[in-house]
Amino acid sequence: MGLEAWGLRFGAWSGSLWHFVTQSLCHFVSLHFTFYILSVSIRGLRFVYMQELCEKVTERSILVSAGDKEKQNGYDHFDPLEELKLLAETAGAESVGTIIQRRTRIDSATYIGKGKVLELKEEAERLQATSVIFNDDLSPAQVSNLQKILDIKVIDRSGLILDIFALRARTREAKTQVELAQLKYLLPRLTRQWTHLSRQVGGIGTRGPGETQLEVDRRRVRERIAHLSRILKTISKRHDVSRKKRKDCFKIALVGYTNAGKSSLLNILSGSDEPVENKLFKTLDSVTRMIRLKSCPGILLSDTVGFIRNLPHDLIASFKSTLDEVREADLLLHVVDISNPEWEEQIEVVKNVLVELGSAGTETLIVFNKIDVLENDSLIKALRSRFSAAVFVSAYKVTEIDDLIDAIKAAVMRNRFVCTMEFSPNDGQMISEIYRHGTIIETRESGDKVALTFSIPVPIAKKLGLYKKSE
Repeated sequence: MGLEAWGLRFGAWSGSLWHFVTQSLCHFVSLHFTFYILSVSIRGLRFVYMQELCEKVTERSILVSAGDKEKQNGYDHFDPLEELKLLAETAGAESVGTIIQRRTRIDSATYIGKGKVLELKEEAERLQATSVIFNDDLSPAQVSNLQKILDIKVIDRSGLILDIFALRARTREAKTQVELAQLKYLLPRLTRQWTHLSRQVGGIGTRGPGETQLEVDRRRVRERIAHLSRILKTISKRHDVSRKKRKDCFKIALVGYTNAGKSSLLNILSGSDEPVENKLFKTLDSVTRMIRLKSCPGILLSDTVGFIRNLPHDLIASFKSTLDEVREADLLLHVVDISNPEWEEQIEVVKNVLVELGSAGTETLIVFNKIDVLENDSLIKALRSRFSAAVFVSAYKVTEIDDLIDAIKAAVMRNRFVCTMEFSPNDGQMISEIYRHGTIIETRESGDKVALTFSIPVPIAKKLGLYKKSE
């Protein structure tokens, strides 16, 4: 059933929800392959969470950036719209024009000022634009005012990122996380967009003070938010149980800016075959694989969602269970796309997100990826000197991977106690604990005694009293 037929069929009952979905939930509903209909009750009608195919139509968008560039980003050479263009393309939009404005103070009503808005309106009409995308977050009032003047869709940065996440979500967990973030983002904007819902609900059984339809729908959305939060809490508990089972394993998490090559490194190190594409936010669900390195215990390597500038806070909160892999990691592999001119700024963005996650103190190894793209060997030499502890690799050509493996081994062994000890038949329980928690490097038998060379986590070695026995 087509999108228009679906809307006409249920229009008599679901005008409120239909307007909500088309105008709010999916900013690019005209160009997406899929969009999501919330499972909420509007006027007694229960909608089931489902997917509906949409006609693919290219969105024509004008990109807008305003404010003091140096103050906002701290880098003189940063192009404020370069990344926004990539985000728009990922969402399926075509950039037909750009507007960059320098302002010392943001206009509270329209963000860019009334005069600039009128100029933007003329440009949109000339270019036949169907939407305007801002590089910053807008308040609900600013979006409403801009849409009244421009008479086309107005999308801010958070809305665009959330839209891309909705497009990328495939698993039930990812869809739940994205839907929760979208609803939290949209809830304060309902009063600004649902102007046709200011009337009260009428009919038998509803007379009296009652609730306006807007209040009813806001309550339904809050109920949906509470329901999704409970689902994610259950998922988080299930993840906690899984993590407890592997608490003795050394855990490594791949972190970095989106599209830095984290999934490619996961495939190389683990021998897995996870899908890899040159796209933003290809990975939404964390993927964990066991890797085996010589003379090292089993290592759990996790690939996580990529970071980006101004990542919506609701999105970080919704993806808590996924990002817990970062919080629980013993080592972070910070993957950096060295071919990107803004790699230094991206490093700072990732560091700031790690601070927000409470993982700033976790041991981190910087991995510069895509060195095969650089043609200037002197630049790589200079970076090796500047970042002496970092590793330089090419996941695409699988070069310098041995250096990365050696660095991982060194990090793993720094947290382990290595020694050779001789045990008698009476030490059966101690040997059992060593085999359970440690890694046996060498075994030598002499009569009824056995000499073991092994490595074991330092906390367990202290607990078993192995430090004293090895002295």
